[in-house]
Amino acid sequence: MKRIRKAVLPVAGLGTRFLPATKAVPKEMLTVVDRPVVQHVVDEAKAAGIEHFVFVTGRGKSAIEDHFDIAYELEATLDARGKKPALDGLKADLPKAGATSFTRQQAPLGLGHAVWCAREIVGDEPFAVILPDMLSRGCMTQMLEAYERHGGNIIASEEVPMEETSKYGILSVAEDHGRTFRISGMVEKPKVEDAPSNLMISGRYILQPEIFEVLERQEPGAGGEIQLTDAMKTLMGTQDFHGMRYEGTTHDTGSKIGFLVANLAYGLDDPELGPALRREIARLTG
Repeated sequence: MKRIRKAVLPVAGLGTRFLPATKAVPKEMLTVVDRPVVQHVVDEAKAAGIEHFVFVTGRGKSAIEDHFDIAYELEATLDARGKKPALDGLKADLPKAGATSFTRQQAPLGLGHAVWCAREIVGDEPFAVILPDMLSRGCMTQMLEAYERHGGNIIASEEVPMEETSKYGILSVAEDHGRTFRISGMVEKPKVEDAPSNLMISGRYILQPEIFEVLERQEPGAGGEIQLTDAMKTLMGTQDFHGMRYEGTTHDTGSKIGFLVANLAYGLDDPELGPALRREIARLTG
């Protein structure tokens, strides 16, 4: 069983829900506390042992590539001013040479198409897909543990109230193993009465390379786009898929309320900022 070394991060979206902030700044570079959203996601994956990051970008996303590169003038200025902690922090975040790749999704043809665009870089090995809008601390570590147990394809999931199942992709459970379960199907945004469970797909995947062959033949689905969910359902006919119940809280920074809550949650967890932030929240809400 090949280990998971690479992660694909689709970052070509326009971020229209955050206009005008995203007119000139990629939505993935908006900060949760003092780190860009995409850096939080890379931190999570690095902690799990991911070695190579494949960013599927679009026009206007050069700031992401610059962020993961050396900033000579900035580093020289910090060094000259004796700001060692800030300089050390920049160096610690810098990926190793050759550990990042960038490829273009030249048209907005869907998540499945974005993943397919990474095929030549990923090659013939299993890989992770991480949606950078979703902040899930420790999720990739749990995913890799599930992969070690089951192999095949793994999808991260979380329970949602049954009345909210129509907002998400929902998984069907064939065999329940507690933290993990074998998936028998998946439905995109079902009516509440038709939902097979309350387990939503939460933005983290481990996929076998055969998904690329399926995506190459995949017809457009919802919204006229190449849907990753449709391709996974096809691959499910020949390969095992298991779900992994994520033990933690996911923050969807692709929505304004989710982004605000993520800043509050990460700020409150910060040992330096947390106490002062609690006092400010009490002052504003008192």
